[in-house]
Parts: sequence; C-alpha cells; structure tokens
Amino acid sequence: MVNQMELIVGITGGSCAIYGVGLLQVLKQLNIETHLVVSKMGEEVVSHECGMTLDELKNLSTFYHDNEDLTAAIASGSFKTDGMIIVPCSMKTLAAVSNGLSNNLITRAADVVMKERRKLIVVPRETPLSLIHLENMTKLTKMGVIVMPAAPGFYHQPESIGDLVSIMVGRILDQIDIDHNLFTRWGES
Repeated sequence: MVNQMELIVGITGGSCAIYGVGLLQVLKQLNIETHLVVSKMGEEVVSHECGMTLDELKNLSTFYHDNEDLTAAIASGSFKTDGMIIVPCSMKTLAAVSNGLSNNLITRAADVVMKERRKLIVVPRETPLSLIHLENMTKLTKMGVIVMPAAPGFYHQPESIGDLVSIMVGRILDQIDIDHNLFTRWGES
C-alpha cells in the first residue's frame, strides 16, 4: 500500500506570506495532501500582502483547521503526517515552538511533529535579528528543526517576484524531498 504524502502548513503573522501561498499552490499542483492552519495575524498578513481572503487560502489546502482548535487531529502524535512547514514563521511563533509553549494549534502541531521526530521546517522573516531570535533559532536547530530564513538566492537571476517565490518554495520542497522544477539548479543550463 502506497501512502500519499501529508503535510501540515502553518501560516503566521510574519511578512512574506507569499511564500506560504506559493507553497500551498505548488503542493496542490503536486496532489500532496495539506492540513492548513493560519494564525489571526497570518490571516491579516495574507490579506494585506497577497490580497487574499481566508476562504481563498483555504481553497489551496486539502484540510483547514482553526488555530484555536486543539482537538484537531493534527494536535495528536497518533495522527501521522510527513512533517510541517511554518511559512512565514513569526518570531512569536518561533519563540513559542522553541520553548514548548503549545497555546494554539500551530504551536501544538509543531510540538507534536518534533516529539514524533518528524520533519519541521520554519521560515522566519525578521531583520535585524536580536540575540533572543538567534538563540531561539539555535535551540530549534539543536532539536533537529530546519530553520530556513526567508532569504531567496539571486544566482538564479530572478526576473520577477514570482521567480523569487519559486526559488524559496523550491528550497523548502528540497528539504522534504519533493521533486520539482521550480528553478534551475546551480551548474544546470
């Protein structure tokens, strides 16, 4: 029996919501099952930066879970997923996850993914970084979490914002071993 890949996607209030939207679009195109959770500020940022409503965002996912619903299936370790991506990841969420504060579904799902030794990727967007931010990222890295700052490369010679989104989304997909053709790799023509 072949199991389909199943991922949790959390969108929080950090800037760069376009990366979360782009990730959901690609995962939908690849027929990968997604469980979407959006914080209140994440919803605000998606609206402001991407001009999308929560309903439009929900349509990009397979399942949607309210961030306050700690009874959702993804809050339990017995519910198997292949991992979780929090993109963008606010410094508030990053701090909560790094300190085991499971006060909403995003942070609880992240806690479950870590305790079950599944892959967790956080895409923080903040600059400059304070020592507290760096210590929280270091703490997560030591726990096996992949910290991928929202910083696309430019060696691909992007020509549009869409190209930048593709680079970042592609790099996220690389971390969870999902094949894609979102950008040309270094050394390829």
